[in-house]
Amino acid sequence: MSKMKTTILFLCTGNSCRSQMAEGWIRHLKGDEIEVFSAGIEKNGLNPHAVEVMAETGVDISDQESNTIDELACTKFDWIITLCGHADETCPNLPGTKIHQGFDDPPKLAAEMRSKEQRLVPYRRVRDKIRDYVETLPQSLKC
Repeated sequence: MSKMKTTILFLCTGNSCRSQMAEGWIRHLKGDEIEVFSAGIEKNGLNPHAVEVMAETGVDISDQESNTIDELACTKFDWIITLCGHADETCPNLPGTKIHQGFDDPPKLAAEMRSKEQRLVPYRRVRDKIRDYVETLPQSLKC
């Protein structure tokens, strides 16, 4: 008899960067024990810098799609993890346990950087922090 996978939704404002990275890390590191989804309050498309810095680690998220929470409304989740304050504040009432695990917004941090290499620094930092968090899942979710 196979064990049921924990289902997790990562929710961000635009489902373009942080939630996409989290989804990619889960698929790469925890796919055997977690069924993962990501969505946004709105749909902003996949951030190319997020795709690039994930590829540096051997994780290809280029085929992932940007979704809105409305597109996943019929899906049941064990856990809804909001990754930004806006998503936490505006998250609709969904079945499942909602928790907040905030991460800095790489596009916002990179906005003032002049060179591409400088712009990628916050993406890499947030990517690594998300990986560290994902490595604790699903065990850290248990009460």
